[in-house]
Amino acid sequence: MNTLALIPGMSGVPEILLIIFVILLLFGSKKLPELARSLGKSLNEFKRGQTESAPEKKVEKQAEPADDEDKKKEV
Repeated sequence: MNTLALIPGMSGVPEILLIIFVILLLFGSKKLPELARSLGKSLNEFKRGQTESAPEKKVEKQAEPADDEDKKKEV
């Protein structure tokens, strides 16, 4: 089994090269570096957003038991 298979039924290097060639024809050689750069920036922003939101979730989980204890004290 070929690990480079991106699409079922397309299992070889010639097919992948054909896809790359079609992309080159559609977007042109001048536009591809811009597309790759913007894709890289968006991936970096996505990863940064994931790491920034992770500590917030931990803080929320720590705050929830304190709320439950306050409710128990009121009852």
